[in-house]
Amino acid sequence: MMLKDKVIIVSGIGAGLGIELARLAAREGAKVAISCRTVSFLRESEEELKAAGADVLAQRCDISQEADCVALAKAVTDRWGRIDGLVNNGTRTLPFELFENVDLAEWEVCHSITLFGALRMAHACVPGLKAAGGGAIVNITSSLGYADPPSAAGEGGWGLGYGMSKAAMHRVAGILKLELGQHGIRTFNVQPGFIATERIAQDMAKFGFDASKGAPCDVPARVVRFLVTDPAAEKYNGRNIEAQQLCHELGLMPEWPGPGSAGKSGGLTYDMSAYNMFKVAQGEKFTDVYGTLAWAD
Repeated sequence: MMLKDKVIIVSGIGAGLGIELARLAAREGAKVAISCRTVSFLRESEEELKAAGADVLAQRCDISQEADCVALAKAVTDRWGRIDGLVNNGTRTLPFELFENVDLAEWEVCHSITLFGALRMAHACVPGLKAAGGGAIVNITSSLGYADPPSAAGEGGWGLGYGMSKAAMHRVAGILKLELGQHGIRTFNVQPGFIATERIAQDMAKFGFDASKGAPCDVPARVVRFLVTDPAAEKYNGRNIEAQQLCHELGLMPEWPGPGSAGKSGGLTYDMSAYNMFKVAQGEKFTDVYGTLAWAD
């Protein structure tokens, strides 16, 4: 079992990827700490994992509150003495509304959870990761952080707010690698892609998302396991990981045929700014961002 006796925290478990990550960690022999705001779901998940034989700590944690994050990290280190891995899965989605109609205060709440919640948890867990002699921080991100939707909110698009918080998250792994790497702490951003979750089936169908077309939750879960446990994952330290593509490339789930139509762009416009600036640094001409901006003589 690849995670045997490793101490893993999964924040923001819910009816989707979070609980699947916790299940996989438990099956692999990890000591698992789970957290979310909804006490009833937390207790149900705790009972399920314990019934499967897992060593579990379940604690309510609102990641928008620093005290809650510190208390969770302390509870874990008090019980097991260290932290080997933190998976930041907590997030808050927003209504798909046009910018001119939104309440910006709601966006601040979203950022406090989706972005700063992950930072609070990482900040609280660094001492425990150091106590373990190193470990991994995995942030669950989204392609919405670097792609424009195919159309405006209300017409098939998702609007600006959620994508902004995920876009900020994409800068986290690379910079924390520089700061925490000396302590043996690796940092990854994992973009799971479109996956089949209960949450998508329940909440997102009205926006045109068909959960049946998504990849299994076990796909990104196995990528997270690889990143936390395998020495070969060092080459991905500090990077944004496309989970479905990496899972297929490395054969982490042989029974899965790989990304299909759900893994394609679906009309998204990807931000090529970093790629273009990389080309400029190599001495090439800067020719195209979004297919409209020209910077050549």
